[in-house]
Amino acid sequence: MSISKWIILFYLLYVIFAVSPKDSFLINCGGSKAVELDDGRVFEPDFGTSDVGLSNNPHIVVSNTEMGVSNLYTSARVFTRTSAYTVSTKQIGRHWLRLHFYPLKNSQYSLESAVFSVVANGITLLHGFSSSNLGKNSPLLKEYVIEVGGLSSKKLVLTLSPWDGSIAFINGIEVVSVPDRQFPSSAVPVPLGASLEIPTHVAFETAYRINVGGLLLTPKNDTLWRTWKTDQPFLVNAASARNVLKDPSSIKYPAGVSVEIAPNWVYASAQEMADANVSDQKFNISWAFDVDEGFTYLIRMHFCDIVSVALNSLVFNVYINNQSALDSFDISRKTMSLSAAYFIDFVTNVSTGSDRILVQIGPPNLRNLPSNAILNGLEIMKMSNPSDSLDGNFSADSIDSKATKSDKLVKLVIFSCIGGFVVLVLISAALFLYFCRKKSLKHQPVVWLPLHTHVGSSHTKVSAGSLTSTTPSHGLGRILAFSEIHEATRNFDESLVLGVGGFGKVYRGVLENGDVVAVKRGNPRSQQGLVEFRTEIEMLSKLRHRHLVSLIGYCEELNEMILVYEFMAGGPLRKCLYGSNLPPLTWKQRLEICIGAAKGLHYLHTGAAESIIHRDVKTTNILLDENLTAKVADFGLSKLGPTLDQTHVSTAVKGSFGYLDPEYFRRQQLTEKSDVYSFGVVLVEVLCARPAIDPALPREQVNIAEWAMNWQKKGQLEQIIDPHLVGSVNLDSLRKFGETAEKCLAEYGNERPTMGDVLWNLEYSLQLQETYIQSIADENSANYIPDIPDWIPHVERVGGDGADIVSDQESNATTSTGMFSQLMNPKGR
Repeated sequence: MSISKWIILFYLLYVIFAVSPKDSFLINCGGSKAVELDDGRVFEPDFGTSDVGLSNNPHIVVSNTEMGVSNLYTSARVFTRTSAYTVSTKQIGRHWLRLHFYPLKNSQYSLESAVFSVVANGITLLHGFSSSNLGKNSPLLKEYVIEVGGLSSKKLVLTLSPWDGSIAFINGIEVVSVPDRQFPSSAVPVPLGASLEIPTHVAFETAYRINVGGLLLTPKNDTLWRTWKTDQPFLVNAASARNVLKDPSSIKYPAGVSVEIAPNWVYASAQEMADANVSDQKFNISWAFDVDEGFTYLIRMHFCDIVSVALNSLVFNVYINNQSALDSFDISRKTMSLSAAYFIDFVTNVSTGSDRILVQIGPPNLRNLPSNAILNGLEIMKMSNPSDSLDGNFSADSIDSKATKSDKLVKLVIFSCIGGFVVLVLISAALFLYFCRKKSLKHQPVVWLPLHTHVGSSHTKVSAGSLTSTTPSHGLGRILAFSEIHEATRNFDESLVLGVGGFGKVYRGVLENGDVVAVKRGNPRSQQGLVEFRTEIEMLSKLRHRHLVSLIGYCEELNEMILVYEFMAGGPLRKCLYGSNLPPLTWKQRLEICIGAAKGLHYLHTGAAESIIHRDVKTTNILLDENLTAKVADFGLSKLGPTLDQTHVSTAVKGSFGYLDPEYFRRQQLTEKSDVYSFGVVLVEVLCARPAIDPALPREQVNIAEWAMNWQKKGQLEQIIDPHLVGSVNLDSLRKFGETAEKCLAEYGNERPTMGDVLWNLEYSLQLQETYIQSIADENSANYIPDIPDWIPHVERVGGDGADIVSDQESNATTSTGMFSQLMNPKGR
């Protein structure tokens, strides 16, 4: 039967057997009538539907019939200020959200130059989007998966926010419920490790959906209205592969694989290794995909053995970004049948400085099997980051805070009218004066930080718009003029750069009064922004403790976001443990540093006016001064703890892989015990002097917490300590230290100690070590730890710590002796 007949047959089967989704909202934005597409879908106008609401009237409709485009793109809804579509769904759970954009020609509004942001249920989908950057004059379809439920109830709220002086527009919207089990609750990480859970609140954006070896599949070929592109543009070497096709009706869907996972046309085609006319073929088929750096990606690979004549005869390897994903993989051992559909999900992170995902298949090292490998389909989905964003690190809150000038003007007019009406009605001189006073205050520059509410004894009071800096007020951060910071850093001299972090560069500076400071300057293109900048100031302005890094001041002038801290000459703790040529710390010094950090965290949990959870405890956020005094730093992710009538704080998962509390990750319930878990990882990192996550090591050693606790349970923790400590650690001190770390790393929060208990145990461990030092004269003491035996594998040190959630790996950072905060993590969160 010819290919065209198979397509007709498949389409008939699709029409007959397609299951109608529970929610299916197809919206023609700006259109006055229903529009039917060639795949049979009908898009209804966005006005007059009870389940679809449009806020913030009035809106503008732009229409223009253009040749060569679908009727869906002959109209658009245009917004001059922030507006929202609200879709009332029938069920909760994940939904496809497809947005259609096409910049129609219009004499009044230039849709080509429109710049705007789009947010759906608190997830940033687009930030500063402009169709002019796409370099093409064809419609654009953006496909997402968004969770409906929880605080949003059965509603999907899509907000479009024009940038100042611009507009926003949209041509069409699709909201379609996702079938159950379409997206996984966990996936295999690459580099390989323990299965990674995927919370339901995580959103996805379709980056690529590929029908490998087959034809282009349009929404009319897919029951979920998806598009599957061909793989030819992504093949690194087309000569390495040849496509194979099979009758789609012969494809079987075993238990656990729904027909909606992928159409049978995907499984009926594949790429296999081309014949190189050699007896032992040893090459890979490679596909390369351009992606956005700094994000985690879900990679779904579809397999179906349509080339073999017998079971267990097709075995091959799979690689993702040059890391092994599947070794000696035999599809038929999973399906127990030929021509049976099978898929597997992986999660990998594209670190800062990289913008590519490389997928490869190739023969195994086994000599008794033919050299062949196949791939039938591939899906690459970007996952939302800890800022709940799919476009940079711009949270919905930061977008909402940037109200357009037109919005501000409208609000100002409304409030002025109300104020005038009140004045006329009351006709009171006193109220009139009061109103005038409020009006004058209203026109002062707005300071959104509550710093000045506490400055009661300041000798100098200067507004945020002042070009001179205030004096410190009992430890509170002061507002610094940009000119002062400019001078302190010698015009941000590159020779003064201490390091580069996710927020931006950090410089060593000297203020006019001679104070040496660390100046963290926000990069406008950074993935971190206003929310963390604000949180850092609000938190540190309330806190003052010997073991917390002090905020000197900040600058929010000329669109700059600059934080100025006390200078920590010793740099981050991690740098003193490994990855540098600094002299190794003694066991006593390590204990004193851990005790100092524990005191800082204990103060956060119990000593401040309100309990504060740091939420990003790691060795790069514990800084040392010239005397090796430890201070906790970087409060950009910090959160106020639960109140007396609460047991936890429900919040999105943020933190760093390798240090993240697994219970917090699973339940999204934050408590002080989440910091305790992270500190437990710090303890074993201090003991072993290696990164929290090191993918280069054997699988059982990749995660330091799991590896160390395995040795702790054996009672042989001394076997994996930093070699520099061998022979100098009191065994009783080490046992107490190991027991403390083990309790911190308990699976459940209620089994972990408080930071106060941790502090007591560390001080006891230090006391045991000091007693041992005093009696060191006895050279034959049984408390010596013997040399590490030869059978323990050597641990290669890597200059990186745990990657930020979700699964981000760190890239190299430019550092110096005076490193500050998390400068070793250039990617940020």
